[in-house]
Amino acid sequence: MDTNTKDTVIDVNNVEFLYEETDTAQVLKGITLNVRRGEFLAVLGHNGSGKSTLAKHLNAILVPQTGNVTVEGFDTADENLLYKIRQRVGMVFQNPDNQLVATIVEEDVAFAPENLGVPQAEIKKRVEYALDAVNMTEYKEHAPHMLSGGQKQRIAIAGILAMKPDVLVMDEPTAMLDPVGRREIMETVKKLNREENMTVVMITHFMEEAAEADRVIVMDHGKSIMEGAPKEVFSRVEELKKIGLDVPQTTELCFLLKKSGLDFDANILTIDECVNKVMSVYNSKGGATND
Repeated sequence: MDTNTKDTVIDVNNVEFLYEETDTAQVLKGITLNVRRGEFLAVLGHNGSGKSTLAKHLNAILVPQTGNVTVEGFDTADENLLYKIRQRVGMVFQNPDNQLVATIVEEDVAFAPENLGVPQAEIKKRVEYALDAVNMTEYKEHAPHMLSGGQKQRIAIAGILAMKPDVLVMDEPTAMLDPVGRREIMETVKKLNREENMTVVMITHFMEEAAEADRVIVMDHGKSIMEGAPKEVFSRVEELKKIGLDVPQTTELCFLLKKSGLDFDANILTIDECVNKVMSVYNSKGGATND
C-alpha cells in the first residue's frame, strides 16, 4: 500500500506528557507523527518507551500538556469534541475481559451503539456487520466468558467496529494471548485493513506483527527515533538491538549470514524471502554437484 498518497486522519504535533503523580521524567517528549487514512501503522518500543501513552492520546483518553493532537481536524483537548473524536477513533486494550460487559456476545457488541442512541434496526445491521468482519457470527449467542482469549479479543474488536469508527487503535491487543490467539487477531486486523479499508494503529512489542504493517514507528524514551516501511526499519538490526528490541527471526538470520560474508540482504522479512535467497546463494556457488 502506498501510504504516501493518502491523506492524514490523525496528526500528533510536538506532544509532551508527564504523569504528574509519578513525578518522574516526561513520558512523551515532543513527539510528532501522523496516521494516514487506510494504512496499517505499527508502533514499536520497549516497556516504558511511551507507546501506550501515545495510543491513549489518539482518542483523547489522555490530552497533551504541550502540543496538540487532531483527529480529522478536531482538537482532542476540546472537551466539546470528545463525542465526535471517539466516534472516529475506537480503542482496543490488552485484556479483553476488561472490555466485555454483557452475558451474550451479540448483546456485548450492541452495547456501544445502544449507548450512542443508534436506532434498533441500525444496531442490528451493525452487530451483524461487526461479527462478520471478525469471523465470529457463529458465536453470536454464546457467553463471552466461555470463549478463548483470541475469540474474546475479536468480540472486543467487534464492539468497537459496531460504532463505525474511521480508525482502530489497538494497544498491545495480543500481549495476553497464546500463539493461536495472536494469529487470529492478526488475521482479523489484516482483513479489516485490506478488505474493509480500516485505518489501523497497532501498539506492539512483537516484531513479526509489526512486519505485517505498511509503516513502522519505533519509540524510545518518549521519542520517535525511527520510521519507515518494515523492511527499512528492521534492516537496522544493530540499532534496534541497542535500544533493547529484537527483529523478526528471518531478518536476524539473514543479518548474521551477511556478517559471516555471504551475499545476504539485511531487509529480508519473511520465511519465503529467506528460503529464496538461500537457494539463490546456494545455486550461485554451484549447488550440489551429485544430485
